[in-house]
Amino acid sequence: MEYQRLGKSGLKTSKIILGCMTFGNPAWEGSPWVLPEDEALPLLKKAYDSGINTWDTANSYSNGTSEILIAKALAKYNIPRSRVVIMTKLYYPVFDPDSPSRPNPAINDGELVNQMGLSRKHIFDAVEESLARLNTTYIDVLQLHRLDDTEPEEIMCALHDLVRMGKVHYLGASSMYCWQLARLQYTAKMNNWTTFTSMQGLWNLLYREEEREVNPFCRAEGIGLIPWSPLARGLLARPWNAQTYRSSQDKKTVKWFSGEQNEVIVSRVEQLARMKGCSMSAVAIAWLLKKGACPIVGLNSMERIESAGEALRVELSDEEVRLLEAEYRPLPVEAI
Repeated sequence: MEYQRLGKSGLKTSKIILGCMTFGNPAWEGSPWVLPEDEALPLLKKAYDSGINTWDTANSYSNGTSEILIAKALAKYNIPRSRVVIMTKLYYPVFDPDSPSRPNPAINDGELVNQMGLSRKHIFDAVEESLARLNTTYIDVLQLHRLDDTEPEEIMCALHDLVRMGKVHYLGASSMYCWQLARLQYTAKMNNWTTFTSMQGLWNLLYREEEREVNPFCRAEGIGLIPWSPLARGLLARPWNAQTYRSSQDKKTVKWFSGEQNEVIVSRVEQLARMKGCSMSAVAIAWLLKKGACPIVGLNSMERIESAGEALRVELSDEEVRLLEAEYRPLPVEAI
């Protein structure tokens, strides 16, 4: 595994970040592909042994169970806390672990009043609860999962105070428009508060809208790019029309990746993979690595963890990058 600084910070993360949404409760949000504890813990150990030292989760993943499994893995395998970079997110409510769903993100009322969103109260409550589930005294990178209409000053002051208290070391954003990210970043700068170190957006060969404004802004600000869904929920990891158990159950694949050009792009990934003697996923991830990003990858088997570093050995020429990018057409902004 190789490592690089997260943006302009001193924190180094593995170039492949382990996506921990895969680990938790298969009943969560109708996600039968999520792996339970007995399958998840050995995979977390394997990732650590493979040098993947950076794990991304969220308080809402499997209603907190994902965070709990990370804590259990560290304890069971005697993994020193200092050797792992834990990234988690807040915004959504956390339900009873057996609850199958969550409400519309706009609902902060009734039984859920102050149980979600970015008020100072909920930010502090959510962090305390994540610390308890993770069984740790600090979070390496705390990220805003989504954004609501809370005033930027309240959000950034609360986050800064958590950094000052030592409960959070770095701040990250996720899935928002560039103007929203800029507003938060400059609010922090004007008040000498802690600014964002990372940005987690939806970015892959089939969805590249982040390249228009968010990515250039982040590069100018020294904010590290850690894209989620780098394989477009598996579409870039297999030949077109091939199905997996997850894809057959996944409504978001159709919603987010419906571009007419997708079949051509996937076929070009397949073509380059054959030429280079590597997997299709290695080509898709290598494309992001060449852009300087550290993609968040869901790895749900020992074999996939063992091959995760394959992308680091794939060299894409400028001509090959142009081949992969040429057929892309603008899409509606999604996942915000």
